[in-house]
Amino acid sequence: MTAVRVAAAGLALLLAAACTAPPPPPRGETGTAAGTVCAPPKGAPGKETATTIEVVEQAYFCILGNYHSGATPDARSLLTAGFTALTQELNRNGRDLPDAVMPTLTGDLKADWAAFETAYRKITGQVPDLRDKLAVAALEAIVAALDDEHASWAHDVGQPPDYYDGDGYGLGLEANVNASQADGGLAAAVPPLFVTTVQGGAAQAAGLRPGDVIESINGSAPFIDGKATRAIAALYPRYPQARPVELSLLRQSTGRRRSVTLQPGLFQRDLADLQVVRSKPLDDIAYVRVTSFLPDSADRILRAVFRLRRGRTLSGVVLDLRGNSSGSATEATRLLSAFAHGKVTAYHCTAGDTCQSLRTDDTVELLGLPLVVLTDRGCASACEHFASAVKDLRAGRLVGTRTAGMVSGPAQPYLLTNNTILNLPAEHHLGPNREVVDRIGVPPDHYVPLTPEDAAAGRDLALAEALTLLHR
Repeated sequence: MTAVRVAAAGLALLLAAACTAPPPPPRGETGTAAGTVCAPPKGAPGKETATTIEVVEQAYFCILGNYHSGATPDARSLLTAGFTALTQELNRNGRDLPDAVMPTLTGDLKADWAAFETAYRKITGQVPDLRDKLAVAALEAIVAALDDEHASWAHDVGQPPDYYDGDGYGLGLEANVNASQADGGLAAAVPPLFVTTVQGGAAQAAGLRPGDVIESINGSAPFIDGKATRAIAALYPRYPQARPVELSLLRQSTGRRRSVTLQPGLFQRDLADLQVVRSKPLDDIAYVRVTSFLPDSADRILRAVFRLRRGRTLSGVVLDLRGNSSGSATEATRLLSAFAHGKVTAYHCTAGDTCQSLRTDDTVELLGLPLVVLTDRGCASACEHFASAVKDLRAGRLVGTRTAGMVSGPAQPYLLTNNTILNLPAEHHLGPNREVVDRIGVPPDHYVPLTPEDAAAGRDLALAEALTLLHR
C-alpha cells in the first residue's frame, strides 16, 4: 500500500499539524459512535498511546465516512482483511486459538462491526499480552485493504539514535524498482532488477555500482516468470528494521558474480541530493531536476529557468521529474501554468462523480519555450498530475517510461484518539480528459527505458532524446 511513501520531512510537517481529538464514547454505546469522531487535525498531537479496539473502530468508520469510495464498497472486505491479519499475528507468535474464527458478516455496517468486535474481544481475552500487537495488525490490514497508495496510517513514527536532519536510513541504494513500487506497485515492475544509484552507507562500503544486477535477495529471486516478487521490498528497510539483507550480484561489464550482506543503518546523503530543485544550462537548453512538488517549488523552478535565460537564448526546457514521488497538486498546476493558460489541469471527483476542476493560474507568466518532461516509474502523485496535464494539453512531450500510477486523490489527515494520523483521499483524481491515471500511469510519448548497461556507463539516453527533440 501508499504511495507514493511520504518523505520523512513531509511526515514531520503532517504530524506537526495534528491535534487531540475528543475521547471515544463509553463502551455502552453502539460501535458506530466512536467512528463518527473523526476530524482533521488542528494542532500538535499528544504522545502516541496504545492502539486499542476502540481506535480500530474509529478508523473503520472514519474510512466509511470519509474515503472517496467509502460508501460504495462492501465493507466486509475491510473487516475480513483485519481478521486475517489478526490470525496471522497469532500464528507468528505461536498462539493460535481454536475459536479464532471469522464471524459471519451480512453487509450491515453496524452489525458487522459488532460481530468483529465481539470476536476480537473473545480472542484477546485469552492472549492479553498480544492485545496491542493484534490491534495494530488489524488496523494496518484494514487500511491496506483499500489498496490505495494515498491511504495510510502513520504510527510508531520515530528516528534512529544519532539521526541528523537529512540522513538516510536503509541499505544506501536505489534500484530500478523503487521504494513505492516495492510497497505496492510491483505489478508494473519488469526485469532485470539492478542498482541505479549508490547513495552511501552499506551499499557504498560494499562497493556496489550503478548497473549491478541483483539476481537474488535473501536467497529469493526478485522475478519469477517475469513477475516481480515481494523479495524486492527487502531493498528498502525502514527504521527500526535492522535485519541484514544478502544480495547476489552480477556485474555485467566483467561477468563477475558475488554475494554481499548489507546491514541497514543511517548514512549521510549527498547535500545535492537533498535539493528539491537543481538546474543547469545544457548549451541552449534549460535543464531543471525536481524531486518533489513541495510548497513554493513551482516558483523556484521558474526562477531557475529565468536565471538560465539571462545572457543566452534558450531553445527549450527539460524538466526531469524522474523519482518525483510526492507533493502538492497546487504546485503542479502552478508550474503547468507557465506552459498553458485557460486550461483544466485535472479533476477531483467525489464517489458520486461530483467533480471540481483544477484550472491553470493565468497570472503566471508564460515561458513561451518548448517543453520536454522526463518521467519514470518513480514519478507519482503530483508528478503524475503534471505529466498527464502536459500530455493531454499538448503542452510538451514526455520522454522515458510510464509513470507510477499512484495518484488516487489528494489525501486528508484525520486524527485518531491514540494521537496517530489516518490519511484518506476524499476525492479521486482524473486527468484533463477525465481519464483515470491511478493504477495506470501516464505513458511517455517517447519510450526510453534505463538499462543496466546504461546505468553502469553513466549514459542518460532519455535526456539525450529530450535534447534531440528540442533541437529539431
